[in-house]
Amino acid sequence: MEMIPAWAPAVGFTLLPHAGVCFGGTIIKRGSPTWYQSLQKPSWCPPKWVFPPVWVTLYTSMGYSSYLVWKELGGFNEKSVVPLGLYAGNLAVNWAWAPIFFGAHKIGWGLVTLLLTTGTATATTASWYNINKTAAYLMVPYLAWLCFASALNYRIWKDNSNKK
Repeated sequence: MEMIPAWAPAVGFTLLPHAGVCFGGTIIKRGSPTWYQSLQKPSWCPPKWVFPPVWVTLYTSMGYSSYLVWKELGGFNEKSVVPLGLYAGNLAVNWAWAPIFFGAHKIGWGLVTLLLTTGTATATTASWYNINKTAAYLMVPYLAWLCFASALNYRIWKDNSNKK
C-alpha cells in the first residue's frame, strides 16, 4: 500500500469547508431567484456576486488553518479533540445556515444560526491561538465577515418581519 503524499492532508483540510457549499449552493439557487430578491435589504447589502468569492476565500483560509492545527498537534489524537471538535461544530452550524435561511425561509432562525456560528468560530479561534497563532490569525477575516453577516441577517429580519 502506498503512503499518503505529504501534501494530501493540507489539500484535504483546505477543501473540507467547501463541501458544505455543494449542498448549500443548491438550496441558495432554489430559494434565491424569487424569495430572496423580494426581501427588503439595507443599502449596505453587497450585490450577490460578492458572496461566492468571499466565501471561497474564507473557507480556504479556515480549512488551511485547521490543517495547521491538526499538523501542530500531531494529527487526530487526544490533544486535538477540543480544538478540532470546536471547528467541526463550527462547520456544522455554518453549513446549516443556507438550508434554514434560504431553504426554510426562516430569517430569524438564520440569525440564531449565524450567532451560533460566530460563537463557535470565536471559541475555535481562541482554542487555536495557543496552538498555532497563524491558524488563529487566519480565522480573523472569517470572524469579521460573520459579524457583518449577522448584522445583515438581523437587518433583513427586522425589515421583513411583517412578511409571511
